[in-house]
Amino acid sequence: MKTLRILAIDDHEMTMLGYKFILERIVFEGHSIIVDTANTFETGKRMIEESVNSFKYDILFLDVQMYPPNEHQPQTGEDLGILARKLVPETKIVFMSSFSDNYRINSILQSVDPDGYLVKTDIDPKTLEDAVKTVTLSPPYYSSKALAAIRKKMTNDIRLDEKDKKILYHLSIGTKNKDLEKFIRLSPSSIENRKRHLKSLFGTENENDLALILAAKNRGFI
Repeated sequence: MKTLRILAIDDHEMTMLGYKFILERIVFEGHSIIVDTANTFETGKRMIEESVNSFKYDILFLDVQMYPPNEHQPQTGEDLGILARKLVPETKIVFMSSFSDNYRINSILQSVDPDGYLVKTDIDPKTLEDAVKTVTLSPPYYSSKALAAIRKKMTNDIRLDEKDKKILYHLSIGTKNKDLEKFIRLSPSSIENRKRHLKSLFGTENENDLALILAAKNRGFI
């Protein structure tokens, strides 16, 4: 019998323990399931790094948002997914998030290329069971709302690089425009060009920075 090792990382401890309870009771022929958990970015990162030189996790379940964010480097499940892809490429990665916006989901599909994505409002014991079995045997697996978002035709293909994300983050915490270059390491004109591009991507071309921040938050980029 094969032991299927799963690591679930979610900053909501009760939610994560609920997943653990369900996952360890899945009946999967030829497999036994062991679930480890982490409820902070740092703990999850350490467990992924430690798995490189020991057993490899078969599946990672990752929440997208991790709190509290670090002031200078916001930490997300997407970052953990990117790290895992580099360190343990054979491990399957599944996101479980409240974000069902097609922009956010497709951004994660591009940056991490996960083996599954589940919108939390879709999750029940049967969905988790189907996700584990499909990802193990024949990935990918998407919950119904995630699949609808992926199929939805997008007018803009939003893919933000690290500098774009830092601009959005520092605007969201109140960093003044004149101080952005201290954190982004771009010239003021380059930062303004990126801001204009971001407003175009998020459909806030004729609005202020607050509208941009709200649009980015609603789509899970902040």
